Amino acid sequence: MKKILISLTGLAGLGFGTAAMAEGVGEIVETIVETVQQAAAPTPDKGDTAWMIVATVLVTLMVIPGLALFYGGMVRAKNMLSVLMQVFVIFSLMAVLWAVYGYSVAFTEGNAFFGSLDKAFLAGVTPSSVAATFSKGVVIPELIYVAFQLTFACITPALIVGAFAERMKFSAVLLFMVLWFTFSYLPIAHMVWYWAGPDAYTDAAAGEKALATAGFLFQKGALDFAGGTVVHINAGIAGLVGCILVGKRLGFKKEAMAPHSVPMTMIGASLLWVGWFGFNAGSNLEATGTAALAFVNTMLATAAATLSWSAVEWIARGKPSMLGGASGAVAGLVAITPACGFVGPMGSIVLGLLVGVICFWSVTSLKNALGYDDSLDVFGVHGVGGIIGALGTGVFASPALGGTGVYDYVANAVAEYDMLTQVISQAWGVGLTIVWSGAVSFVSYKIVDALVGLRVSEEVEREGLDVREHGETAYHI
Repeated sequence: MKKILISLTGLAGLGFGTAAMAEGVGEIVETIVETVQQAAAPTPDKGDTAWMIVATVLVTLMVIPGLALFYGGMVRAKNMLSVLMQVFVIFSLMAVLWAVYGYSVAFTEGNAFFGSLDKAFLAGVTPSSVAATFSKGVVIPELIYVAFQLTFACITPALIVGAFAERMKFSAVLLFMVLWFTFSYLPIAHMVWYWAGPDAYTDAAAGEKALATAGFLFQKGALDFAGGTVVHINAGIAGLVGCILVGKRLGFKKEAMAPHSVPMTMIGASLLWVGWFGFNAGSNLEATGTAALAFVNTMLATAAATLSWSAVEWIARGKPSMLGGASGAVAGLVAITPACGFVGPMGSIVLGLLVGVICFWSVTSLKNALGYDDSLDVFGVHGVGGIIGALGTGVFASPALGGTGVYDYVANAVAEYDMLTQVISQAWGVGLTIVWSGAVSFVSYKIVDALVGLRVSEEVEREGLDVREHGETAYHI
């Protein structure tokens, strides 16, 4: 290439031919340079693209119908459709908001806490634009990256509804979700996941410059492979604040409030487990060995948590329940989410065993001691499980314990691992997410309460939200 340029420019410089010819030679040079640059630019691999399309569909399956059925089976029959409707419409609403401004705020360069509006309404996102992965010189189509991250932005607010199920107005739910998505989900996602991409880390100086543009928690070194902080702690804290502010259900601890359909909950949990492979393994953004590691870890941690929850329930209550087994599985999925691409298979089993026991304690002893009415244990499973997973990532990512360590993109090698330093980084992620989500949630609930009121009337709550809020019933006898 260099020889061609020298020859062509040399001819023009020597006056070989007319001025018109010189101009023509210049155009040829520009064309050749542009062609070479295009050839050198990384192009998406069809296998990676196909995998990300599948992963995006799997995460959609987690929400509708997975989460909807998991939650729906746990409420009383008179409120079944209200939960399904909340999850279904929240998914739809968040999807539109993601395209309008969410993607831009979360995944463009701005400051350490918020991105810009440069890609609002998906400006500049075309079939030919690309997004970085975690490997130098490897990209995927930006549109599928937008769609994949859209599903995360949809499921996170939907998780929250389980905390105040059976008693909150549908209008209040939707208004709260718009506020919380804008001021909690988007900035936390930006703080944890936004960075310039691996190709910016060419040398130490360039790496420092690139790091300065990243999100606040990324700069702190917090690891979150697929959403322990961004999704689960974030939603869990919002749920805890919500169930306290909305208040306990009528008849709480005085009337029977058993799940109306445990088989429905088991089906939902199973769909969550299947869809979660897209959630975790898809977060690698490439069809590589790391995606396979995340896949295996997701399988093992979930199985281990199912066993540990069932075992401790068997010991504590004399019988293991299907509801407990399903809850244990979800707890395992939550805990492995931030760790799945960083820990080894044995580390994932240990995390699963731990979280099954701890989350069982949180939804029984802790909840009873504090007296809050978290209807479907959003905080007890997602909040607590997310904290265990995030902190556990700092421990089990250690190569000495079978983890992958942390990759140094300047040295192009795995860096020396300091467990204490990494656990402190993880604690930054956990602590800031708790404080940020808690503050945003509190203010948002108060705003909604002032505008439309949070809770349905006592009459509506007793009759059921299905009939009074949506004009239909789940079952006709």
